[in-house]
Amino acid sequence: MFELLGIPPQVLFGQLLLGLINGSFYAVLSLGLAVIFGLLNIINFTHGAQYMLGAFGTWMLLNYLGVGYWWAVFIVPPIVGATGIVLERVLIRRLYHLDHLYGLLLTFGLALIIVGFFRQFFGVSGLPYPPPPLLTGGHNLGFMYLPNSRAWVIVASLIVCLATWFIIEKTRLGAYLRAATENPTMVGAFGINVPLLVTLTYGFGVALAGFAGVLAAPIYAVNPNMGADLIIVVFAVVVIGGMGSILGSILTGFGLGLIEGLTRVFYPEGSAVVIFVIMALVLLVKPAGLFGRGV
Repeated sequence: MFELLGIPPQVLFGQLLLGLINGSFYAVLSLGLAVIFGLLNIINFTHGAQYMLGAFGTWMLLNYLGVGYWWAVFIVPPIVGATGIVLERVLIRRLYHLDHLYGLLLTFGLALIIVGFFRQFFGVSGLPYPPPPLLTGGHNLGFMYLPNSRAWVIVASLIVCLATWFIIEKTRLGAYLRAATENPTMVGAFGINVPLLVTLTYGFGVALAGFAGVLAAPIYAVNPNMGADLIIVVFAVVVIGGMGSILGSILTGFGLGLIEGLTRVFYPEGSAVVIFVIMALVLLVKPAGLFGRGV
């Protein structure tokens, strides 16, 4: 088989697959951040902890209640989203008319509390989650081996991302959400419960983080620090795509995952920082992000 610059195709496509998997998580998590910031104007630093809650919720359902993975896909995201609704009702809604810094500090503090709580009870070592039978094994594509668990992550994240984009950009509900962020008084005059709409929007953004945690449980070790290791990269993805841009978060998440995979092939030492280098370059050229709207 051919080689590209001396790189065997199995290595190249294997790293591209790994980058696409990482990009799937980047896309779903940055999409949740974009929904919350774009529609509510809150920088949700608790997102990484809520991603961790999704993975731990999946693990707890199996180990404490005997509930399998496929049930967890539908049970855990709404539960994690409900915790977000409680946070929004009790704390976050008090900050909507204040500077972004207050929301960032509050959500950062909440993240520290949540992670510290789980670290106290579960330690910092990873907890294994056995994949369901349907996700074991894989397919030989000739040039590489594609595990079923990885293929599921890519397909599921694509479906969720595109469905979210369609709902927000192409439906009446999405139009109400966008209008409520720009002129809540006018939207309320049409009989729409704007505070409830805002609360459900935050809950939905948090549920996306929980869904990403469910996807991660069979692939990565479930541990309290898994969100903290990822959230900084996800924020960089959001900045590159454009704060609040739904489509930008999706395309940038998958694209940067692939770039990270290619960097790991040709210059492994730079794979850990390539996203931040791209962020710096984008901010120099277009401070609003690739898909963001300038002020």
